[in-house]
Amino acid sequence: MKLTVSLPGSSYPVWIEKDCLSHLADKLDTQKKTILVYDSGIPQKWVDLVLQQFANASCFCFEQGEGSKNITTYQQLLMAMSQAELNRKSQVIALGGGVTGDMAGFAAATYMRGIDFINLPTTVLAQVDSSVGGKTAIDLGPIKNIVGAFWQPKTVLIDPNVLETLDPRQIHAGLVEALKMGLLFDENLVADFEQEQLDFVKIIARSIDLKRIVVEQDEKESNLRKSLNFGHTIGHGIEGSFENHDYLHGECVAIGMLYFLTDPSLRHRVLAILDRLEVPQIDHFDIAKASALIRNDKKGNETGIDCVFVDKPGHFYFQTLSPEQIDTLLKENVYEKHIR
Repeated sequence: MKLTVSLPGSSYPVWIEKDCLSHLADKLDTQKKTILVYDSGIPQKWVDLVLQQFANASCFCFEQGEGSKNITTYQQLLMAMSQAELNRKSQVIALGGGVTGDMAGFAAATYMRGIDFINLPTTVLAQVDSSVGGKTAIDLGPIKNIVGAFWQPKTVLIDPNVLETLDPRQIHAGLVEALKMGLLFDENLVADFEQEQLDFVKIIARSIDLKRIVVEQDEKESNLRKSLNFGHTIGHGIEGSFENHDYLHGECVAIGMLYFLTDPSLRHRVLAILDRLEVPQIDHFDIAKASALIRNDKKGNETGIDCVFVDKPGHFYFQTLSPEQIDTLLKENVYEKHIR
């Protein structure tokens, strides 16, 4: 399946195809000078599979985890790009999840004022969401994605085969972002999560198609694209409140979404899906630390923090909450409130 993200001056294809990582020359320029960026958790089989198809490629591997998405690792990546003598006609390829795509994309956006960026997402989270749309960033201390740029990829290749090496927790956490897209835009996608067997390819394809539609209408997040922050306002605060990154991004977003579901029947429906996905309860976190991080959220403005509420599947609305109102939400036990 091929989708096309159509933007002024930067349209690009998104391929969703089994075994596409084995035939990169069909869709990419494998003769270009290339740096392959990946983390220590990527199975070597995928690294070898990609590298052997390029005539002139170097590598940059960093320690797995959100803790590496910082200025230090970013600087090391830029140095590796320079030492590999990449030029304006070279390309950066991200092989991995959201952290890899964010950092490699930001490096591509800023090296020599911008070179080509290719995304090969290997996690569910990246495949259903972050690989498309051009958001690139690194964290600043505990504040997520506060330093970054919009830099659209030249191509995205999604190979469902790579999911076979993921552990179930990673898969389930990534599916939360697909559930988010359904809650915002498509009740049928929500219903897909309630089927006896989850059709991963169908869920990935529909999620990316919805993301494509949003990005085409609002590339720089001035209006509609803000809705994709659903669950992230509080989710990012909770995630950052754990210094050792105890919980995955998708797990924290799941909890963040619960705070902003306004219809009781929908809460029960979503909780049943989260139970099926074995998303852990996160009912003990540092409220003061989470609150401080939320106050620094990039979605904030002079009047408060823009939040996304969902009242029924496929329908949402924006509401600006003051930091004090956010604090009130944080002090509630979201599980007791929603009768888990």
